[in-house]
Amino acid sequence: MKLPAKAHVAVVDGESFALFRNEGQIFEPKLAAEDNPKLAATNFSAGIRHQDDHGQRLGRTDLNELAHGAAAAEWLNAKAIDGDLHDILVIADPKTLGEMRQHYHTELKKRLVGEIDKTLTNVSTEEIEKAIEAA
Repeated sequence: MKLPAKAHVAVVDGESFALFRNEGQIFEPKLAAEDNPKLAATNFSAGIRHQDDHGQRLGRTDLNELAHGAAAAEWLNAKAIDGDLHDILVIADPKTLGEMRQHYHTELKKRLVGEIDKTLTNVSTEEIEKAIEAA
């Protein structure tokens, strides 16, 4: 995958959010960690789509995790609207990424250079870089 120099990379799951910036070349990403945003999971709108008690009991749906994904998207939206993000790659597990997509603002969509639907929140920076190269 092409990742422009200075592009941001958001690595998200239902509980964490790590932000990086590409200090490398377009085909050889070298990620530098940025300050991780502190999110307040307040948007539980996913509850409307996930009201199945059986699914919640079996652990298929955790509204807190989905609310965290919504909060991550809202944070990215605000930064895109303010002009603080120009190119952004989002890496998230499939469930979180699906929830985030529900909340993408058009300004964020314009700046999105790609998405990777993979859980990479608890891996090294080198493994994230390899996943980007392979995508």
